[in-house]
Amino acid sequence: MKKTGILNRHLAGALAELGHGDLVLVCDAGMPVPDGPRVVDLAFRAGIPSFADVLDGLLDELVIEGATAASEVTEANPEAAHLLAQRLPELDFITHDELKARSATARLVVRTGEARPYANVLLRCGVFF
Repeated sequence: MKKTGILNRHLAGALAELGHGDLVLVCDAGMPVPDGPRVVDLAFRAGIPSFADVLDGLLDELVIEGATAASEVTEANPEAAHLLAQRLPELDFITHDELKARSATARLVVRTGEARPYANVLLRCGVFF
């Protein structure tokens, strides 16, 4: 049994399958989940687990070379915008509609219980060497 890191067996397994350039959508409870990508739904109750907790756990496990969020987050959810800016220096912004369309190309979707708007980010995996 693992004693550290991500303990959820479905999420840990899905992360182990990712490669360079693969996209991972980390999303709030309200984001429409596209057909196609593998989904690990962690949502339990409104706000649990939070977007911040899930994002931090993923960033501890993954090499990220870029990230994309919805530009609407800056006004609608300044706390999430600040979190994204702090954690992801290579952050780009597009419209929420563009983010929803682009999420269909994700290899993995991780749904959180976050109940505040626009707490979504598309992570692009890098390599550790």
